[in-house]
Amino acid sequence: MSTEQKNPNGGKRRGLMLAIAGAFVVAGIGYAVYYSLVLSQREETDNAYVGGNLVTLTSQVTGTVIGINADETQLVEAGREVVKLDPADAAVSLRQMEAKLGETVRQLRQQYANADQVDSTLAQRKIDLQKAEADLARRAPLAGDATVSAEEIAHAKDAVENARAALNVAQKQSEAAHAGIDGVKITDNPSVLAARANYTQAWLVSQRNALVAPVSGYVAKRSVQVGSRVAPGASLLSIVPLDQLWVDANFKESELKNIRIGQAAKVRADIYGNSVEYHGKVIGLAAGTGSAFSLLPAQNATGNWIKVVQRVPVRIALDPKELAANPLRVGLSTTVEVDTKDRNGPVLATQPAQQPVYTTKAFEEPLLNAEKLADAIIAKNLAGAR
Repeated sequence: MSTEQKNPNGGKRRGLMLAIAGAFVVAGIGYAVYYSLVLSQREETDNAYVGGNLVTLTSQVTGTVIGINADETQLVEAGREVVKLDPADAAVSLRQMEAKLGETVRQLRQQYANADQVDSTLAQRKIDLQKAEADLARRAPLAGDATVSAEEIAHAKDAVENARAALNVAQKQSEAAHAGIDGVKITDNPSVLAARANYTQAWLVSQRNALVAPVSGYVAKRSVQVGSRVAPGASLLSIVPLDQLWVDANFKESELKNIRIGQAAKVRADIYGNSVEYHGKVIGLAAGTGSAFSLLPAQNATGNWIKVVQRVPVRIALDPKELAANPLRVGLSTTVEVDTKDRNGPVLATQPAQQPVYTTKAFEEPLLNAEKLADAIIAKNLAGAR
């Protein structure tokens, strides 16, 4: 009796095993093809977090907080007042500088007038000298025949010397009077410019008692309280513009080989799950690993060393329209998938930044207003001047 006759199920079992083995082989081949065509051209990590700007609101002057116009989670617009400081001291200082500027202009008007007066005196002294010299010239020829006495001649000579001395004094006075005013108008005089600058500074200080938002965004990390005494540079609160967010994806160093700037990326945030997908692109790779820039960098030059796979932050820019439709928050967890099929882009940026990354115009206008007010004060105190 044959084996197959003894075990009629043996042939079926062998066929089943061959089918299973074939299925595994086909699956392996399919996975190899899928990996080669798809997975090898993608890099994915869930070690990725939303990043953004935390714009710190600080005071430029010393003062006491008397008002707070926005609290955490509230929206503020660029240029709107957020914190108010007591303006009393600044107002007094501003009035003092205004008075000083007007006084300086009027004092210079007086100096210019005095210089004109000294010039008139100088002209008079020249005429006096000419007259004395003419008198002496008429009398000198008559001294020989005793028509004019020697005493009269001596008096004429003394008159010439006195007139010459008076002229020298007048010339020195004229030089002194013109030393501080020659070559410039009153409005361009250094004294006026210094007083004008002091007034402008005082005006700016008075305006800076109102702390405005440099950018539009949401208030976070508010530490300031009403009644607090703040100093220049002290952090009062942060403003987060949620329309300027990005994702920092921390890829392993072994995953960076094919990542290039400009490659497309897909981002899924844990807050929305797989129902929302953001489309971004790689805009840069960090210049070092996270541990290299940590507060306490790793000391690997020791005998007790264990190799740890390092990660490098890769920045992903997000579509502003998608952000507006599905807002994110700074620090949220995300999953990032980078399409590495196109590897023609650079690994590092090849061109330096040509324009400012972020700017604000919230502080530009006050200086122009201060200069206009200072010019108005100067014009007012120059009224009637020649």
